Amino acid sequence: MTLPADDRLIVALDVPNAYEGLMLANQLGDAVSFYKIGLGMLTGGGLALATELKQDQGKRIFLDMKLFDIGATVENAVRGLAQFDLDFLTVHGDPYVVKAAKEGAAGKDLKILAVTILTSLDREDLDGALIKEGAIRDLVAERAGRAFEAGADGVIASPQEAAMIRALPEANGKLIVTPGVRPAGAELGDQKRIATPAAAVEAGVDHIVVGRPIHRAADPRAAAEAIVAELRS
Repeated sequence: MTLPADDRLIVALDVPNAYEGLMLANQLGDAVSFYKIGLGMLTGGGLALATELKQDQGKRIFLDMKLFDIGATVENAVRGLAQFDLDFLTVHGDPYVVKAAKEGAAGKDLKILAVTILTSLDREDLDGALIKEGAIRDLVAERAGRAFEAGADGVIASPQEAAMIRALPEANGKLIVTPGVRPAGAELGDQKRIATPAAAVEAGVDHIVVGRPIHRAADPRAAAEAIVAELRS
């Protein structure tokens, strides 16, 4: 029996161009209802693909741009992107960036998600970037709290920090979206702070983002359906 799609699963269309993204979406069919389109596909027709999936197929769209610039530029960029009827958009979690993004999204249903610390980074990476000392989980929680206070609708964080974020008073009614989710036995790729789909949801995550374990699978639809089954178990 085929399971209906589950919005908690967001499939990352991390493929070279819009054509391959559309082919993958067609292959996944009604097993998937929510897609992430990232910066890597922006020059390969990413916005056109977003429009195709949203308007013609009724899918939800998460545009993962991780915007970071002066406030006025972020506000203008978000205002332009909001015209594409998107569901989620990422910006860096600095409070002034979040505030500007929320201004740009005013009047739209677009949810602004703040990036805390990328799930591909560890403490050594942060040291190299001159980020202040402290455990990553503590820094993520601090950045999440400040982003919520600035008006973010949700945050991007690894599943390992989700429970701590969910416990914050500021997180009430907010979204936690996590990359770094890998089904048991899947390759880690460039992710360093990971969890299985079931563990992520148990920690308080609202949506998980999964890319390579699905689009590189011999049967992508079966891989997506297996994750949905795990989410519902």
